Amino acid sequence: MEISAKEAILRYENGRLENQTALVAVEFPLTIYVNKEELVTIVCTPEYLEDLVIGFLTSEGVIRGVADIDEIEIIESTGHAYVSANFVNKFNAKYRSKRYITSCCGKSRENFYFQSDASLLESYNETETTLTIPAIFARMNEFEAASETFKRTGGVHNAGLCTADEVLLSRMDIGRHNALDKIYGYCLRNGIEVQDKAIIFSGRISSEILIKTAKTGCGIILSRSAPTELAIQMAQELGITAVGFIRGESMNIYTRSDRILMK
Repeated sequence: MEISAKEAILRYENGRLENQTALVAVEFPLTIYVNKEELVTIVCTPEYLEDLVIGFLTSEGVIRGVADIDEIEIIESTGHAYVSANFVNKFNAKYRSKRYITSCCGKSRENFYFQSDASLLESYNETETTLTIPAIFARMNEFEAASETFKRTGGVHNAGLCTADEVLLSRMDIGRHNALDKIYGYCLRNGIEVQDKAIIFSGRISSEILIKTAKTGCGIILSRSAPTELAIQMAQELGITAVGFIRGESMNIYTRSDRILMK
């Protein structure tokens, strides 16, 4: 399925109007059913959908992990994902039942999280991973250079998983949260440990992104943009290193600066 589409536009540039075509990001509604019951509809970019489903269900606490899933069937033509699970957290599944999640990250989605995340403070395991400042700049440059869909459309967010030496994995989506769920789902499916790595991100570090980062087990998040006040408070409580405004030769280290080394 295509992740971008051509649209006719009227472009103004250098004092002239011209008829042109532009690439725009595709929005795709995916309705997830768990054990034949409708759970949620997510508006997303239509790629790596199985990773998205696994990452979403695990990070939302509907299942405990990939071992709880017996089968996933994705029907792209109708926008449905059917999940057969041998274990379902009935409270979380009921609470989330038939919710519609847009590609934006507004207050309604943040409320969707907080009511079921009280146990997170007790379950988070801190990482001993450190990164040098030169490594952070290098990884951000590598990450942005590979963001081809953003360069073409300007309409998606990017998330990645990196070490000090390389960006291991990168995913994009119209929703910041979806991009991170795709990363998490891929790691769950392939048994990739994330505790000794860092999340690298293109957009704002909101409270929901901070929560999802904590749930993956990563203790470091790097972003080209800024965190919110609530995200900083959560990062302090959870022991997560939040680094933002990584641009050129500058960055802001908001929390747990002990993990960031000069060289």
